[in-house]
Amino acid sequence: MNRRWPLLSYPAFLRFWAADAISMAGTSITTVALPAIAIFTLGASDSEVGLLNAARWLPYLLLGLLAGVFVDRHRRKPILVTADLARGFVLALIPLFAALDLLSLPLLIAIVLVFGALSLGYDAAHQSFPPVLVPTALLTPAWARLEQTNAVASTGGPALAGFLVQLISAPLAILLDALSYLISGFLLLTVRPLAPEVAPGKDVRRDLRREIRDGLAWVYRDRTTGPLAVTGHVWFVFQGIISTAYTVFAYKTLGLSVGAVGVTLAIGGAGSVIGATASGWFGRRLGVGPAIILCRWMTPAGYLLIPLAGDDALGVVLLCVSQFAFGLSIGIDSPIEMGYRQSITPTGLLGRMHATLRSVNRASLTVGLVLGGVLAEHLGHRETLWIGVAGMVLQAVLLHRSAFRHARLTG
Repeated sequence: MNRRWPLLSYPAFLRFWAADAISMAGTSITTVALPAIAIFTLGASDSEVGLLNAARWLPYLLLGLLAGVFVDRHRRKPILVTADLARGFVLALIPLFAALDLLSLPLLIAIVLVFGALSLGYDAAHQSFPPVLVPTALLTPAWARLEQTNAVASTGGPALAGFLVQLISAPLAILLDALSYLISGFLLLTVRPLAPEVAPGKDVRRDLRREIRDGLAWVYRDRTTGPLAVTGHVWFVFQGIISTAYTVFAYKTLGLSVGAVGVTLAIGGAGSVIGATASGWFGRRLGVGPAIILCRWMTPAGYLLIPLAGDDALGVVLLCVSQFAFGLSIGIDSPIEMGYRQSITPTGLLGRMHATLRSVNRASLTVGLVLGGVLAEHLGHRETLWIGVAGMVLQAVLLHRSAFRHARLTG
């Protein structure tokens, strides 16, 4: 084993890591291109932008718990491959309909809904796959590497997206994301886990309600992980509000170009790279609880700068600093939380644990995205951003005062 870089001794993880990096690079492009299509091509209002953003996460609200049970009943690799290939096909419909002059906002929302449903299955299987690729002791470093590549993609992707949207149009930029999913799917076909995945036998008695109940109980019953989950839901509501308000604020109030908005998001990606690199140190030095609580405070501290920005160079600088602080907090937080949860969760509950969290988190995000559009349209962009900041402070206070602050790394 390579003592300095132990993950290099696990080729299955390296292939999974490469596939994840490729698909994430494409996703960063679509994150910028989709709102640009809605606002500049289809003339969407603030509320309609919120609905489009929410469409991607609505399946998590409707089907999330069922997805967790499904993943725990089946092998993860076939789910990952099928979802990736299908997502590539679905996204390719956007440039196709645009070329035929048939693209409309309802059709775009429908495509994003289907894409979100496929992503739900992929995400539930994706988060449950690393434990069969590396030993438990390497889960936190593995998630740190995945978060780093995600952060690198988030750094270059938005800036590249802004350039591509202006150069070749937003629909064609999305075509690159479609290709990234196809490449990722074929690469995942070559992944070989440490031991063959074995789906539970068909003769095993099944009880859907009990399986869902067991997943919910595992997430919420503990006095430390329960508050982490609940405050995470609050975090996602207000993150959704800020996400929608940020887009319309940057484009409509500040008059920024797609390229300029892409640069601000890229700065956030740079913060994620640094955060993911330092996450192991923070986890060991502070412990799980204090490290994550620190990140929960870092988010509103950074977001505080957004509504203070004006339509000048200083305003763009404030947006960049804000996104950097947000990216830094996510980069530190995610690997620590993922490694901690996977180290304490039984293998048979991994799918349900992840799907429960993601379904409720994405449901919360969906509510926030829609609410952000409605509030921005009726109260104003800056006012909506201030509401988002206040909500982020609330979740930080609640987690800070909970028993979660005593959580420590277990491996």
